[in-house]
Amino acid sequence: MITIQHTDHLVQFAIFGEFTLADFKEFEELVLYKVRFSGPVNLLVDVREMLSLTIDVAWEEIRFSRAHTHDFTRIAVLTSSQWVTWSAWLSQIFVAADVRVFEEEPVALAWLAETISTQ
Repeated sequence: MITIQHTDHLVQFAIFGEFTLADFKEFEELVLYKVRFSGPVNLLVDVREMLSLTIDVAWEEIRFSRAHTHDFTRIAVLTSSQWVTWSAWLSQIFVAADVRVFEEEPVALAWLAETISTQ
């Protein structure tokens, strides 16, 4: 299950439990809409409550990242998991965005706001 909130240049995306392909498609649809009408966006991905993801989601995420290399300015990942931290670092290969991992949401939002205020 996911929740999504968005403003002009920020999409906040939280995953609870299992991250499914249907969830990813919902996220993808919103992000593509925002990019089309607002240009590159910042992304806050909260995976602190994610329990698992399906293999088709992992594949779709790679495909999406490669197809939308320049659609993100900054990506903040909220987690305390070393595995997620490593995968976030690895994802920088596929996107031109600055990707950072945070444990606290206020700090992540402040970092993302630095670019929103200049857009």
